[in-house]
Parts: sequence; structure tokens; C-alpha cells
Amino acid sequence: MDGRLNVLVVNAGSESLKLDLVSAGEATARVESLGSIDPAQVDAVAHRVVHGGSRFRDPVVIDGAVREQIMELAELAPLHNPPALAAIGQAEAQFPGVPQVAVFDTGFHETIPPEASAYAVPRRWREQWGIRRYGFHGLSVQWASEQVRVPRLVVCHLGGGCSVTAVRDGRSVDTTMGFSPLEGVPMATRSGSVDPGALLYLLRTRGLGAAEAEHALNAESGLQGLAGTGDMLELERRAGDGESDAGLAIAVFVHRVAAAVAAMAAAASGIDALVFTAGIGEGSALVRARVCDRLGFLGVELDPALNATADPDCDVAAATSAVRVLVVRAREELVAARAARALLA
Repeated sequence: MDGRLNVLVVNAGSESLKLDLVSAGEATARVESLGSIDPAQVDAVAHRVVHGGSRFRDPVVIDGAVREQIMELAELAPLHNPPALAAIGQAEAQFPGVPQVAVFDTGFHETIPPEASAYAVPRRWREQWGIRRYGFHGLSVQWASEQVRVPRLVVCHLGGGCSVTAVRDGRSVDTTMGFSPLEGVPMATRSGSVDPGALLYLLRTRGLGAAEAEHALNAESGLQGLAGTGDMLELERRAGDGESDAGLAIAVFVHRVAAAVAAMAAAASGIDALVFTAGIGEGSALVRARVCDRLGFLGVELDPALNATADPDCDVAAATSAVRVLVVRAREELVAARAARALLA
């Protein structure tokens, strides 16, 4: 095969299935369902798989052994890897004989150095059981780093899932998500980082089971847990109406994201540009403004008018800002399609 392939990119989330047909010229068309696509239009299928563990760094053609290993990794990403496997099975049935490629969100973060990837836990946990920081949203961060080529970049992927990543000379050097997509800043329904002592306390003294805790942390926490919804625009409306829980949810979110940006700037040895991407990052002028207000000590300064009318892709920094501030549309489908073409070529 050569690089002139029409690639169907399948992005299976916990509650959604996004399909994009990327032509050889990289024109992208959103597709409603696998059954609505003419098989003759599809030369290859690229699947975004969230967790590749320590086994997968690079894209790989999917076969029985690969499917089995992705299933084994489902315990590390229970909201994401099982839907990806289901989508792989559906695509194989719909497009028999068409190459299926897995592209892993963890792959971009394999460059994180040991001091950032290692947890301070017993050696057997790290060496026998693979307990370390893997990082996620790699396809999104890779796209942002290719669009904004500066030595020291911090990328805020803020959507249903949220992470903040330090990129130094195009390579990931630290990120807020860790062993699983639960760690880091609060998200729509995921908790982000919580003191493990609090979880042990609940397990030990309140009869909380592991499955119940996992569900609560993944589906009942984050913005949802603080204010009853994971929809940032709804929270902004409610906060504007004076609802205290909505105001608290936004304040907690902004506080944690800004703190993460500062930490990632330290990991990158400084910051030349700050990127906001994904649903909240692209769509919430309020979140961008409040996060940047807290980062003035790093030289971050927004232009309020540019920020209020931002339409990705654009720079919303003030003329006097020492740091570029950009809103970048997430294009994970293009990264996945290019990866599949490169592998199959």
C-alpha cells in the first residue's frame, strides 16, 4: 500500500462513537454510522485506542493477538478500551479485508523521562505490575504540538476528559493523567486526583466496594459531582444566575487547571506558548480567561476581545503577552489517519 489512502478514523468513547472519513488529500467528513459508509470508499480503518500500556507505543495492524492484548488492558481504561474493541469488531464485520490499525493515545507520552513517569511506590509495583504514569490524549497533544512549534509548550486538552501536558521540543516530558485516565485535573464526570488515603478510608470504614468506587470516580465525580452536570456551558449559565454549586465547580476546575499549567511549565523549563483545545478549551472563553488570569506571573496575558470571539485556530494573547495563547481545534482524526498511512506504506 502507499500513502494515498482514504482512512476511516474510529474514535470510540465511553458514551459516543465518532467516525471521520479522511481522504487522501486530508479532507475530513463526519460519518453517522459504520453502516452508512460505502465500503469501496474505505482503504483502511484507524482506531483510536486510549490505553496501550507498556506493550504498545507505535501504531499496529490489528490481529487476534493485538485484540487480546487490548482486552487485557481494559482494566486500566475501563471506560475506553472495551468500546474501542467493540468498534473494532463492528468495523471488521463491515469492511472485511480492509486493514484495521490501532493508534494509541499513550504512544506520544512514551518520551516522558523516568523522573516524571515513575511513582514513588514499591519496586515490585513498578517492575512487576507496570504501575507508572502513561499519559493520555496523545493524539490531541501531538496535533497541537505540530501546529504550535515552540521549544516550550503547554497543552490544555479540556473536554469530557481533561489533561495538561508539557511538550519540550516536540516531545512530551510530563502530563497530568497517569496510570489511568482518572488522574489529574477534574473532568466532566471523572474526579481527577484524589488523596489515596481518602479512598482507603472509604473502602476500610464505609463499606465502599472497589466496583462502586470505580464507578463513582469515573461517572459521578468531577463537575458532575460538584454541581450535578458535566456541561461547562450549563455551569456558566447557572453560575451567572447565582447558583453557588455551579460557581464552585467552575472555581475548582479553573484552580486545578491553572495549577497544572504552572507545574507543566516547570517540567518544560519554561513556557513559550499555551494551547487550549477540545470542547471546553475551544468553547469556553470564561475558562480560558480565568485560567490565564491566574498565570500572569508566568507572563500569560489574554486579549479580552480576541478571547471572547475566538474561533479555532487563533491566537488570543495580548500584544504585550510574553507567552502566546492559542485556541487550537482538536484534530485527532488527522493524526490517526496519518499514522495508519505511514504504517501501511
